[in-house]
Amino acid sequence: MKSRVVAVIFCGLLLSLFGFSGVSFGQDIKARMKARLPEIAVLKVQGVVGENNGGYLEFLGARRDKEEVIKAENADRQEVYSAIAGQQGTSAELVGKRRAIQIAEKAQSGEWFQDEAGMWHQAK
Repeated sequence: MKSRVVAVIFCGLLLSLFGFSGVSFGQDIKARMKARLPEIAVLKVQGVVGENNGGYLEFLGARRDKEEVIKAENADRQEVYSAIAGQQGTSAELVGKRRAIQIAEKAQSGEWFQDEAGMWHQAK
């Protein structure tokens, strides 16, 4: 149940990012990202991955469960950040960092996120 709630919230955050940016993305990238949300939510709840300060998922330890899912998600995030950056006249790196702040602010209890200084924290 909790992982489902996390997935729904994360999906909403991603969709709000798409809508807020004014950038139009193909249904394929949205569909891919939405389809991965349940798996990512479980990995986050389990502490396998966290959200780094660049706006990407990062493994927190030696476990590499669903590594292909994480790589695919990060690749799609890079594509989204690059498109937004192009529209806003900034860098994908800055877009990712801004997104990381939003994700950290919405982190669910038990999820890991990295602050701007590179320190990892677990949401309460």
